[in-house]
Amino acid sequence: MIESFLDHLRYEKRASGHTLTAYGHDLDQFAKYLLFQYELSTPELATPPMLRSWVVSLVEEGLNPTSVNRKMATIRSYYKFLRRKNLILKDPTTNLNSLKTRKKLPAFVEEKAMDRLFDHVEFPEGFEGLRDRILLELLYGTGMRLSELIALEVEQVDTENRIVRVYGKRSKERLIPITTSLAQLLVDYMGQRAPAEATRQLLLTDTGKPAYPVFVQRVVKKYLSAVTTLPQKSPHVLRHTYATHLLNRGADLNAIKELLGHANLAATQIYTHNSIEKLKKTHQQAHPKA
Repeated sequence: MIESFLDHLRYEKRASGHTLTAYGHDLDQFAKYLLFQYELSTPELATPPMLRSWVVSLVEEGLNPTSVNRKMATIRSYYKFLRRKNLILKDPTTNLNSLKTRKKLPAFVEEKAMDRLFDHVEFPEGFEGLRDRILLELLYGTGMRLSELIALEVEQVDTENRIVRVYGKRSKERLIPITTSLAQLLVDYMGQRAPAEATRQLLLTDTGKPAYPVFVQRVVKKYLSAVTTLPQKSPHVLRHTYATHLLNRGADLNAIKELLGHANLAATQIYTHNSIEKLKKTHQQAHPKA
């Protein structure tokens, strides 16, 4: 039934490869625990006490609450699937409560640092430097996810209308505007990118192969290291930076939600905490009684 559930995610929910891998790992770990601890080879027959004991075992292993909650979410989805298929009479996760976690504010790069990156940091001459700059400008200028950037094809970029068509989670399409300067950079890049390339993927490595996650992560880390001391220097930090800077400059939260491709507003509201922290600092520096 685990394989049936993963097929359901793959073909009906159109889950990403990363999601499928994570869910598969969690369910395999859960099934092995049931077999070892209770000699139960069919997870469909697991009881609420068995699920709670599994959660306790994860905590005792030192797994942080966020990771435990993610694994619990996997198990909940699995049993909801079984219940919808009438393969179980009762969902054993009904009273399985998530662990309390500390709210962690999303890390972002300050505006001045991003200005230094694009105005003062030197990029290599030729295709490599232009590609690196576009890679960074797309992440910061559109807020797209790493997986979306990797999958971005030439046909999805409309430089004339300054629009990028992005396919996010569950293949949901969204249109993201880009600046005039980025559109011109993309025009220049298209001119240098050999039209006879076998791949339609927009971003290529120095050898003309499709860009891949580790390649993008290395490029981002290299250039962010020149302008910020943040411990995190990942593509996702640039997504956080995009959202935070938009919010700080007065963008509507619902508009940011659509630009980021969030399913609900709650996922976007975390960026308001960064703005509140900024207001607190301003208050402390400027108010006589602070």
